[in-house]
Amino acid sequence: MATPLGSPATPVSSPRFVAYDKFLDCVHCGLCLSACPTYVELGTEMDSPRGRIYLMKGLEEGSLDLTPDVVRHLDLCLGCRACETACPSGVGYGELIESVRSFVEDRHPRSFVDRLRRRLITLLMPHPGRLRTLLLPLRFLELLGVMLLARRVSSLAAMLPALGSWEALPETVAARGQERQRVGFLAGCVAQVLFAETNRATVRVLVRNGCTVTTPARQACCGALYLHAGRHREALDCARRNIDAFPEDLVVLVNAAGCGAMLKQYGELLAADPTYAARARAFSARVHDITEFLAGRPLVPPRHRLSARVTYHDACHLAHGQGVRAAPRVLLQQIPGLELVELADADMCCGSAGSYNLTEPAMARRLGGRKAANVGATGAAYVAAANPGCIMQIRASVWHAGLDVTVVHPIELLDRAYGEAAE
Repeated sequence: MATPLGSPATPVSSPRFVAYDKFLDCVHCGLCLSACPTYVELGTEMDSPRGRIYLMKGLEEGSLDLTPDVVRHLDLCLGCRACETACPSGVGYGELIESVRSFVEDRHPRSFVDRLRRRLITLLMPHPGRLRTLLLPLRFLELLGVMLLARRVSSLAAMLPALGSWEALPETVAARGQERQRVGFLAGCVAQVLFAETNRATVRVLVRNGCTVTTPARQACCGALYLHAGRHREALDCARRNIDAFPEDLVVLVNAAGCGAMLKQYGELLAADPTYAARARAFSARVHDITEFLAGRPLVPPRHRLSARVTYHDACHLAHGQGVRAAPRVLLQQIPGLELVELADADMCCGSAGSYNLTEPAMARRLGGRKAANVGATGAAYVAAANPGCIMQIRASVWHAGLDVTVVHPIELLDRAYGEAAE
């Protein structure tokens, strides 16, 4: 039997999944409600951050059982962390929801179909080689020109980028002209396969701006897909592998918002590891989103005009997880001819949320429809989004809405303005 909301409770002596005092930061003010996508859609208290904190607190103290209804409310959380931006008390909601997900996966018996779907995500998506094998038939259809037709009739095909070259990035690419800085680049796992051209565009823009780029071959998945799936141990293994892979004198750059937010968490995630704690803190301090890095330095002026109206979607793990909002807009505004128009509810989740659109497709489609309606209202020809998952989700959403809109990473528009892709 659950205790009433806000009633006192006695914490357990040894945490079940998170230190009990972390719940006490929440004063139940409700300012997070209007920022929460699932609460905005459903209007139910237990599908809000405040309601979920109540559920998690009950699970931690043992006053609430791990019932299917409780798990359902927790599963519906996108983990977008918009509530953290809205919260005046500094509640670390992201840590709470990630911790309880490991607890749920260890103790809750899911259906066979649900377990299979979740297991396939972690078996395939963090492993570029396996993902390439799975997508080989689609790549063959791409070469035959069939995928071009499929993108006109299928939202699933529409969300996929062109499956071009899967050739790995060179381990080191020298700066063009005088070297200004040496940097490391996280190529990602899904991004290596589905967004290989975005990765190449990222390296070209960096090289054009005087950076020598190192992409370590030994790098691993950032670990976010594992952490969101409640597989904490695998997430920490990925963190250790990446810390070992990147030279300690390099800034680490990321072009995927979810990966960047994860890398910046390594210091917290490995705080109890006596071997990696100090190295993890130092590693996280060196991580920057590509837009954050480029906007903070003098940029070589782009030379080609892009005469188009562009709107920008704030990826949750960039805006809320990393606090990076202005940088992508600053870069876009430096492209000659580009007209940047603001998007209503730009920082409301599009429904991608890592693998959420695979595990919760109904809610993801509702949120995608809301995003597409706002995109349509701008009259933009392009939507820029600094996260691969968001790009794919918004592509599918604008397809469903019948909009003729191209969805790209901001770095791709900057790359076009430099004319590097054609050289």
